[in-house]
This record gives sequence, structure tokens and C-alpha cells, in this order.
Amino acid sequence: MAAWRKQGLVFDTARQGVGGWMRHSALTPTPWRLDEETIRVYAGFRDDDGVSRIGYVDVSASDPSEVLRVSAQPALDIGRGGCFDDNGMILGDIVQAPGGLHMFYVGFQRVARAKFLAFTGLAVSTDGGEHFVRVQETPILDRAPGRSTIAAVHSAMFDGGEWRLWYAVGDDWEVIDGRPFPRYHIRCVSTGDLSRIPGEDHVCLQPRGSEYRIGRPRVYRVNGRYAMYFTRGNVGGDYFPGLAFSDDGIHWERRDEALGIALSERGWDSRTLCYPALIERGDDVLMFYNGNDMGLDGFGVAVSHQPMAGIAHV
Repeated sequence: MAAWRKQGLVFDTARQGVGGWMRHSALTPTPWRLDEETIRVYAGFRDDDGVSRIGYVDVSASDPSEVLRVSAQPALDIGRGGCFDDNGMILGDIVQAPGGLHMFYVGFQRVARAKFLAFTGLAVSTDGGEHFVRVQETPILDRAPGRSTIAAVHSAMFDGGEWRLWYAVGDDWEVIDGRPFPRYHIRCVSTGDLSRIPGEDHVCLQPRGSEYRIGRPRVYRVNGRYAMYFTRGNVGGDYFPGLAFSDDGIHWERRDEALGIALSERGWDSRTLCYPALIERGDDVLMFYNGNDMGLDGFGVAVSHQPMAGIAHV
């Protein structure tokens, strides 16, 4: 079991944010190795109206509590009015592949008779991750039977010309104390062409017990196996990560007890802890994550002195 040591809140958006587009929050922080000295953390930063745009925070690889640079402008702004991403976005994944640095993101749209719609877009950077350009103004993973409200890619792997995608799928709502919350679970699919993602996919994980949502899958390949970190919510209000393992990336065994991190007694991650994303740092592994209110304060980091092989082996 991995033992994570928390390093605290790394980026306090309200205090360290730049410009009106970055007032608060740092949703789904996703690390990318910019160079040997720098880790770039992409996230969705909210303005005063709660609309998120994707920007980045560069931190020192040796000391991730040291902020080196903050993007002055969004790396990807909201979409054109009427498009699927005109009311904000969160990070899905960042993958280097032929043609440039690929950003999978989840675009949000407000509609009259549902809380929101959330589908997956794709943008590509050819300048090293400073700016991203949409491949198209429509989703690459859109609504279909069984995913009428949510189709949100959060992990992508590219190998030998083939893409493997893991995503959250939503079709209805859980009403808690009179308020609607999205119900979703995790699926995966393989494709050689991101413009033609097959409709037939595989169910990976479903909510269990009092859970009604399980999503934000972050999948890692270690020693021939797969490890998935995800976030799960239940009707009691708990919102916390889980952990699962697989030999083929399709059939998963949950091992939530092996996660190795807990809520803090007080402070920014004392009520909820969510959206963990990992990156190797020599013999260590860093976990970037959000805390209370889905990342309202910003993002923090935890470190494990076990290599990825140790984290994935239980």
C-alpha cells in the first residue's frame, strides 16, 4: 500500500491567480513534465461567474510547493456561444502524440431542463503546451444511448497507433435534499482514429453501495498491469478517491483500502478530497489533487517515496 505524505496547498487560486479569469478554484489538476526542473499543472480556473478556463501553473519538480510561473492567459478559452463548451471546461488528460501535445478536456453547457451537459473535446498544442487549438468545435465523444448527459474522458493512452480512452458516462440525476446531482460510472474504448470513436465500449466500474457516482478515472500502466485512481461520491455527501487494478484495462478489481491517503483534520482538504493525478519524480511519485468543494481553494500535492511499481503492486 502506498503511503502518501501531504505537502499542503500548493496553489491558492484566490491569492495567487492572475486576471479576472482566474479568481478561484483549480479543477482537476493534471501534471505534465515540462522539463527536468519543471512540472506544469494544467487545471480549470474559475472566474467570478464560476466559468472555468484551462490554464497552468508551473512548479519546481524538486519542490512542488514552489510556484515558478502562472499562465497569464488561458491555454484554452471557453467555446463559442452555443457550442458544447461555452460555459467552462475541466481537464481530462494531456498526451504527447503525433501532431503535437493532445489535450482531452470536458466542456460544460447550461441547458434549460438539466443541471448541465458535459462532453469531451480535443485541442492540440504545437508550441510545447503554451497554447492549444481545438481540433473541432463539436465533441469527439458526444451523447449517445446510455450517455445522454455526460461523456467525459479523463485518461488517454497512445501506443502503436492505437488510442485507449477511459471516461465517465452519465445518463440521469440523483436528487439529494431536493437538488440534482449527476449519476455516472466509468467505461473504456479503443480506437485508431479520434474522429471515429466506436459506439461499442466496455463498462469498467459501477457505483456500489450508497455510491451514485464514480468518475474522473486516471489510469497508469505499471509493470504490465493497470492502476486506476478515481473519485466516488455517495448519497451521504462523501467525495473521496478510490483505487482499482486490472490486467487488461477493462476488467477491474477495486482496492480502495490501498489508497494510502486520508482527509485532514482541518483546513482545505478536511471535508472532501478528490481528483488525484500522479506523476513520477525520480524514485518518488507526486499526487496532485483537489480538496473541499471540488477544488475551490486550488490544488495541493502529496508525495510517496515508493516508485510507481510499488504503488501499483498490492
